[in-house]
Amino acid sequence: MKNDRWVYYKDAKPEDNGQGVVKRVLAYSDDLMVVENTFAKGAVGAMHHHPHTQITYVKSGKFEFTIDGEKHIVTEGDTLCKTNGVEHGCVCLEAGVLIDTFTPYRQDFVKD
Repeated sequence: MKNDRWVYYKDAKPEDNGQGVVKRVLAYSDDLMVVENTFAKGAVGAMHHHPHTQITYVKSGKFEFTIDGEKHIVTEGDTLCKTNGVEHGCVCLEAGVLIDTFTPYRQDFVKD
């Protein structure tokens, strides 16, 4: 829930986004949200945009990201910055986990 001081991973419900992607909303407030996305090899994060700045940390795996028409391969430890409204998406080349931080939080990701 929003503004919870302690968010335990075991309590963060996984949500199957289909196509080999599982999302877990972790801690969030009005200003900031952290989300874990687990990708199977070959899963696609479809090209999209939203009115939030998003920073992605690659916890594990290998991904081909497209941000504003530019493609790069990223792996564990890399970070990506996607500013408000910039079109972006990815293809998972090796199964992995992405940690996304959004500002402000994604209201469409929660049922508050």
